[in-house]
Amino acid sequence: MQLLTIGINHHTAPVALRERVAFPLEQIKPALALFKEAWTGGKRTLSAPEAAILSTCNRTELYCATDAQASRDSAVEWLSHYHGIRAEELAPHVYTLPQSEAVRHAFRVASGLDSMVLGETQIVGQMKTAVRTATEAGALGTYLNQLFQRTFAVAKEVRSSTEIGAQSVSMAAAAVRLAQRIFDKIANQRVLFIGAGEMIELCAAHFAAQQPRELVVANRTAERGRYVAERFGGKSIPLSELPARMHEFDIIVSCTASTLPIIGLGAVERAVKARRHRPIFMVDLAVPRDIEAEVGQLEDVFLYTVDDLGTIVREGNASRQAAVAQAETIIETRVANFMQWLDSRSIVPVIRHMHTQADALRRTELDRARKMLARGDDPSAVLEALSQALTNKLIHGPTHALNTSSGESRDSLIELMSGFYRHGQPARGGEAPTQQASVQASNSDESSDASGSSDR
Repeated sequence: MQLLTIGINHHTAPVALRERVAFPLEQIKPALALFKEAWTGGKRTLSAPEAAILSTCNRTELYCATDAQASRDSAVEWLSHYHGIRAEELAPHVYTLPQSEAVRHAFRVASGLDSMVLGETQIVGQMKTAVRTATEAGALGTYLNQLFQRTFAVAKEVRSSTEIGAQSVSMAAAAVRLAQRIFDKIANQRVLFIGAGEMIELCAAHFAAQQPRELVVANRTAERGRYVAERFGGKSIPLSELPARMHEFDIIVSCTASTLPIIGLGAVERAVKARRHRPIFMVDLAVPRDIEAEVGQLEDVFLYTVDDLGTIVREGNASRQAAVAQAETIIETRVANFMQWLDSRSIVPVIRHMHTQADALRRTELDRARKMLARGDDPSAVLEALSQALTNKLIHGPTHALNTSSGESRDSLIELMSGFYRHGQPARGGEAPTQQASVQASNSDESSDASGSSDR
């Protein structure tokens, strides 16, 4: 089985490109169906890949597992075609991670090591949403399910065993710090939050701690907006009132799931004019962006995106390098464990085939023996013939391989067969395993997959 992860993130691409390849949640299921169809070319004879899409403000990643050699070019071509971006424009920003690199990357992402905010926990919830969506779309199978279950276990281990999340500077805290560079006291300012999701709640909590003059939440869903506003002693307004009231606010923080900007250049120009050029501090945490980029060129407007806030966030990362080293050690151990499991999966079909063939031989010889007994042959002679026939047929394959091999291949087979039949002794414990026990052993991986258990 071939694992492959392709994607772009805040390390490889600016927000202007990341927003173009972002997947709104409602588009992920149909996108997964299209990806599987594109991979097989619509042919039922080809096995469709397992796949999952993770799309956040900092990254868009496609995880897949296929029977065939995973093709980077095919995946990049599909991603560029889906979003209407030229492949040559997208390709320089895309990272491709096969096999163990894909596993390591998933573990690091969930542990907060690849985030703009080192050690942040929000990404785990986002990954779980991606897995749940892929499962509902019928795109997740044994391999990716096992990968993500272990990913979540590793993230939990890293957070419980290290100080990776201690004293982390969140995006919300960074927004407050930037605002304090513009205004002497946030307590004298009116703050508007657009949206009512998790990120807005975090930002509202940080700004509320500064006791602003007024705190207002504008949201498309009135009930949700009212809930968030009341949590922090603020008020809520309909999103439709935003154009007429924007000039009232000194600080505007926006993070919605809109696929198009909800604050245009013209609206901000009118707000600045109504404010008589008193400055407006604006933070756009959405990807795709909520605020048109041209707004940042206006005088008296200080506009910051998630990438701008990342600079402040990274200032606090150096103090947590010891925790990072600990986390990386844990991850390397768990990557090795997963790859060992992946390797073991490759022999399961071989073992099943061996059991099928051996059972077919057993049934043939058993039928022959029964016929001999039915016609009155001596039972001892029948048992002798049965044992000899089974022995000859079972060792025919290995004997033929030895007789037709040569050189290093022959030497390797001799060493391997010697291990099988050394001194003519049965399996460990002095007793040969039954076929039922052998089948149970070969199927142990299947039961592990079904339960979603980790290696720990």
